[in-house]
Amino acid sequence: MSGLGGLNKAPDGVVIGLVQLQLPTIATKSDLAAQTGKICAMVEKARKGMTTMDLVVFPEYSLHGLSMDTNPELMSRLDGPEVASFRAACAQNRIWGYFSIMEYNPEGNPYNSGIIIDDRGELKLYYRKMHPWVPVEPWEPGNLGIPVCDGPNGSKVALIICHDGMFPEMARECAYKGANIMLRTAGYTAPIRHAWHVSNQSNAFSNLMYTANVCMAGSDGVFNSMGEGMIVNFDGMPLVTGNGAPDEIITAEVRPKLADEARRLWGVENNIYQFGHRGFVAVKGGAQDCPYTYMRDLVAGTYRLPWEDEVEVTDGSSCGFQIPSRSYRARA
Repeated sequence: MSGLGGLNKAPDGVVIGLVQLQLPTIATKSDLAAQTGKICAMVEKARKGMTTMDLVVFPEYSLHGLSMDTNPELMSRLDGPEVASFRAACAQNRIWGYFSIMEYNPEGNPYNSGIIIDDRGELKLYYRKMHPWVPVEPWEPGNLGIPVCDGPNGSKVALIICHDGMFPEMARECAYKGANIMLRTAGYTAPIRHAWHVSNQSNAFSNLMYTANVCMAGSDGVFNSMGEGMIVNFDGMPLVTGNGAPDEIITAEVRPKLADEARRLWGVENNIYQFGHRGFVAVKGGAQDCPYTYMRDLVAGTYRLPWEDEVEVTDGSSCGFQIPSRSYRARA
């Protein structure tokens, strides 16, 4: 199915390379510049190592490391030098790329953002992480929704970041908006390994969608990220699974038209369709109401758990962050 990792590419295939990048230590602007250079060199390595590759994917934190430093001097901007270098690398190597940046936010904490750049160096997708990994991460919650873009060779690509993938609603939103490939990038460490595997597989199966997932790898002297690149078929079966080797690129071919075909033709377990058409054998078109209390409450702004008052960790003070006083304002 994966064509020997993409070496034998089908006419309608998309070859994806997941970079288990060595976890960096970033403390200065010169560190940031050096890491930008390394990432661009890895884009070239990906292209030279597999000429069939369509999309190279770098993990969350591949540019800034895991220090959680919010120093404005180290934050990136869409019009900054780091993104300009990534755009040039994609254009020069004629390859699509996904990149992670911690993005300067003049109104609060930085955003944890991801961008997809096409093989001409054009920005095709821009996403801000919706669910920072609380209480560990200090990032502003994303306010751009979950965009989907036209990807290489007829694919439709969406992106979520790390902890986002633990919420089934995130993958469902990607598929609902048409994505047949969902990227998930992370900096996770070993305690999350099992949850990483099962969530990547369930996100694929529940939505008849390929998922391509990768973490940072190696140690920065404090943290050890786990690598674990994995590409999962739309039926939930892994096509390829990686390891913990830093700077190894895990590859496979996916065929988006097969996921699209399953969405049209499957009767049994066509879950994303059946979710909105309950019991269509019994009633014409199926029931299309919203029977889920948590959805209605979330829309109404009244989401509240039965054990809400008993939750003990509700800010980042346990991880050394100040308790915030500013309330979230949704983007208009």
